[in-house]
Amino acid sequence: MSATYVSRLECAFTGEEVENNIPQTLSPTGKPILVKYDLEAIRNNISRLDIENSEDPGFWRYAPLLPVSKEVNRVSLGEVITPLITLKNSVKDLDSLPGDVVVKEESRLPTGSFKARGLALAVSMAKEFGFDHLSIPTNGNAGSALAAYAARAGMKSTILCPDDTPEINTSETLAQGGDTYLVNGLIGDCGKIIGEGKERLGWFAVSTLKEPYRIEGKKTMGLELAEQLGWRTPGNVIVPVAGSSLITKIWKAFHEFECLGLLDGKVKSKIFAAQATGCSPVTTAIKNGTDVITPVKPNTIAKSIAIGNPADGYYGVKTTQTSGGYGEDVNDEEIVQAMKLLAETEGIFTETAGGVTVGVTKKLVQQGRIKPDETTVICITGNGLKTVEALNGQYADPVTIEPKLNSFEEIYSNSVTTV
Repeated sequence: MSATYVSRLECAFTGEEVENNIPQTLSPTGKPILVKYDLEAIRNNISRLDIENSEDPGFWRYAPLLPVSKEVNRVSLGEVITPLITLKNSVKDLDSLPGDVVVKEESRLPTGSFKARGLALAVSMAKEFGFDHLSIPTNGNAGSALAAYAARAGMKSTILCPDDTPEINTSETLAQGGDTYLVNGLIGDCGKIIGEGKERLGWFAVSTLKEPYRIEGKKTMGLELAEQLGWRTPGNVIVPVAGSSLITKIWKAFHEFECLGLLDGKVKSKIFAAQATGCSPVTTAIKNGTDVITPVKPNTIAKSIAIGNPADGYYGVKTTQTSGGYGEDVNDEEIVQAMKLLAETEGIFTETAGGVTVGVTKKLVQQGRIKPDETTVICITGNGLKTVEALNGQYADPVTIEPKLNSFEEIYSNSVTTV
């Protein structure tokens, strides 16, 4: 069985059409590429009942709104529809948060984080294009998701991590067959080394925002959320921001459903960006009333969202502005307190990025940005076991695994082995 409703690829910045049906990275202007669909054809052929009655696992139920053309190329690890859990005991500690408050609990996905969404799509499309070796720069969760899905697809994977990546993450990638390296530097340095190795080692990079299909997979969180809420969008969505791919794709998902006539009413959600104070280029721009992103050097325990120069930061700002939302950040102490609050009062153990969204939600309530009678969704993107060191105060000491890469040549010459 094969089918695709993809109509074109286009540059997110200029709208210029980019050739479809061949592998793509960035647009000719160096911007992310968006996947566009023949929404009229989908509207004429796909109904709510078709989606609700789908036998496809998890987010594959939205296959008509995804780019994989052949079912045989879907790489799956038994994805599930992640639950919405209504908060009961913690709302009083969140300054009596008004309205219904639920968390979208993404740790139920394979490898314990929402990164499974994007990497499942990236690996599936890589399979469709005939690739056999994928690479990724990562702060942790994306690397373990790539290693797992690549292993499932019978592909080789190479993972490059900043040298302060939590050991649990590098252990995961190694266990799942990924060639894993630590790099002297930040995630941008990892990406540079991967770019240098593209021609000589023949890998295809699935860096976030630098190929169109990984970011397209992330929109499935928004599609799922709208369906779970009875084909409505919530009043508020609090989203952790790293490169800004998730926040923009949730917004894209809502509007695709609206265009398809699948929603009850219009999209009225306010989208809020949540970052750690130690790495907050997007929320700083929002609070300063500008769409110009000033890069920063990350310094936070929230490693999974520590991207100092977010590739889609401009669009993250625009999404909050267009939706009527805002951006806010919390420091490391506030992150840990929010993690403890959710675990101790609700039994939900989140990684540090979830501590960011919960902590930011509290601030937004204090600022009066979340109103009574609105449904608020807090995105919890990963399992607390990924960052348990944060609760033990261990992040002051970086991971000390040697050796560490400084250049691509060290991989090519085999002078440095994997972790």
